[in-house]
Amino acid sequence: MPLQYNEFYNEQTGLTIGLKKLLFSEQSEYQLVEVYETDTWGNLMTIDDMVMLSERDEFVYHEMLAHTAMFTHPNPKRVLIIGGGDGGTAREVLKHASVQHVDMVEIDKTVVDASKLHFPGVGDFDNPKLNVLYEDGIAFVKSVQTPYDVIIIDGSDPVGPAEGLFEKDFYQFCIDALSDDGVLTAQTESPWVESYYPSMKKVFYALDDLFPISKMYISYIPLYPAGMWSMACASKQEDPLGDDVQKRISSSSDWLAGLKYYNTEVHKAAFALPNFVKEIISR
Repeated sequence: MPLQYNEFYNEQTGLTIGLKKLLFSEQSEYQLVEVYETDTWGNLMTIDDMVMLSERDEFVYHEMLAHTAMFTHPNPKRVLIIGGGDGGTAREVLKHASVQHVDMVEIDKTVVDASKLHFPGVGDFDNPKLNVLYEDGIAFVKSVQTPYDVIIIDGSDPVGPAEGLFEKDFYQFCIDALSDDGVLTAQTESPWVESYYPSMKKVFYALDDLFPISKMYISYIPLYPAGMWSMACASKQEDPLGDDVQKRISSSSDWLAGLKYYNTEVHKAAFALPNFVKEIISR
């Protein structure tokens, strides 16, 4: 095994992480799932040689993807997570007292198995409110009968089984599966990597066409390509920057103090986009 993990996102430009040993490697029906022990970032999961999470920085992605949606909705009870097999997004969703039921639809059981073995602090898989389904999330959302208050798209990069998560048809299925005041968030790649721009445009143009309210927001995840990561928040009624949302976040300050990244100020600031980021999705 090499002593370094390298993920290149533009020719020979990319990320290097020192490795200690390989802990898990399985080629599933869908993708290659591997877990390494690193010299700095704790355990690291990769899928098809792309970083998914590390023990040390996973909280940024999961807190920002989950809580932005959960506080934007006035009373989220039913939540659907597409992907999210490591369990981190579900863990954050389940911190909200209003939640009664969470369906997590992960196409690849291998991801869940690897997370349970090597990231025991990430998932909350024993929570009785969580229902894990090993299915194609795109097919699942087409057949939703009882609407969800929040849908969170926690997929990987737009290749392989996650490719369809960046298409307009998929987001039409999502809006149909949401309640009248439903909210959606999704990860939408790095604004620093030009090869991601077509996928980013597809998602944001689709959300802009389909939802009354749609916005990009950003967070900073050290092990994701170039460090800055974009996410989407789309809503049928509530503006994520509205006063009611800010009041809901502020009223939860006691338990929010236990988080490592997300707070009232970060929620608001995340929607302040640099000009070069705005230009990516401008029409």
